[in-house]
Amino acid sequence: MQEFIDRHDVPTMACIPTQDHGLGKLESIIAAILIFVQVSSPLPLVAWDSMSISPAKAVLYSPDTKVPRTGELALRKAIPANANMKAIQDSLEDISYLLRIPQRKPYGTMEGNVKKALKIAMDEKESILSSLPSDLKEKGSIIYASLIDGKGGLQALLQCVKDQDPDKVSVGLASSLDIVAELELLQAPGLSFLLPEQYLKYPRLIGRGTIEFAIEKGDGSTFSPEAGGEPRKTASIQVVVDGYSTPLTSGNFAKLVIDGAYDGAKLNLVNQAILSDNKNIGYSVPLEIKPSGQFEPLYRTTLNVQDGELPVLPLSVYGAVAMAHSEASDEYSSPYQFFFYLYDKRSAGLGGLSFDEGQFSVFGYITAGRETLSQIKTGDIIRSAKLVEGRDRLILPEEN
Repeated sequence: MQEFIDRHDVPTMACIPTQDHGLGKLESIIAAILIFVQVSSPLPLVAWDSMSISPAKAVLYSPDTKVPRTGELALRKAIPANANMKAIQDSLEDISYLLRIPQRKPYGTMEGNVKKALKIAMDEKESILSSLPSDLKEKGSIIYASLIDGKGGLQALLQCVKDQDPDKVSVGLASSLDIVAELELLQAPGLSFLLPEQYLKYPRLIGRGTIEFAIEKGDGSTFSPEAGGEPRKTASIQVVVDGYSTPLTSGNFAKLVIDGAYDGAKLNLVNQAILSDNKNIGYSVPLEIKPSGQFEPLYRTTLNVQDGELPVLPLSVYGAVAMAHSEASDEYSSPYQFFFYLYDKRSAGLGGLSFDEGQFSVFGYITAGRETLSQIKTGDIIRSAKLVEGRDRLILPEEN
């Protein structure tokens, strides 16, 4: 691809000789167009058709690859909820892609998406509410009502779309999706699959957990102040870990946090990652990756992105949290060492995928404090890590 970028000696259309006769002139124009396309395209023109593009390029270089671009979106998509709720979510998520279209937005299409979501929500009310655990039905009914008619619900979003104000649509869409996710989480109180028996010896998280890190500068300096504030000696990072997709990896990490294993851990800035130091503690958990569209994770194997396999929890998100590989085998994650991924689109394929996609056990995302990542340097310290939510979903081996 670089050879085409660096070629400045290609003749322009003005340099192409023309013929006096119409046929010759037409041939010259066609030739000029072919040269222009050849120079501007990384694909060969000879025998070019959709089947000549390799699967790797189709995934890594396709601008249409719909991989979640934020941790919040990836976490929403990972919730194993009622099929009707997922249909509502998918219809609304499409609007976020439509909002990226420059200039004239397709408000008609957006309106159709909201109406579709609203129809499903109203027609399938009984199915949606019946999928809630009995002790959560009352809470779920309140959330369902807010999804339909609440301030951040679908009716309000529909009006924002009709007003054709992209900022209002963006805010209204975020509110509606937050309500959708809140209801979906009530529908998914545990794992939607059975773990293989040989893995029941590991700690496991059967849902979501929230971890708060307190980070300090190793050289005694401060972090940049938040809006209107003072420079900070300690910066906070919040991470949501997803046991729905990675119960073993999330469980091991949560147990280490509870045990205080990361308190005082040093951080290292390496290429596109902030890596914790390494200690020989924790469980050597098998590599655990849940492919998109599958009901359970794969173990001890990476995904073949070249064949179109993509994970539910992608690495290609700024602030993704993943385990390093074990020093003994790439089929296992490190029992202790993890990293914050500093995704940079400039270092990825044109489709926006990291070239390490599908190779690591991604188990969560930073949901607050992402701006701190750019200020972390080698030698900075995790002063403390605390599991502030999800302890009741953590199952330890001795509790079996």
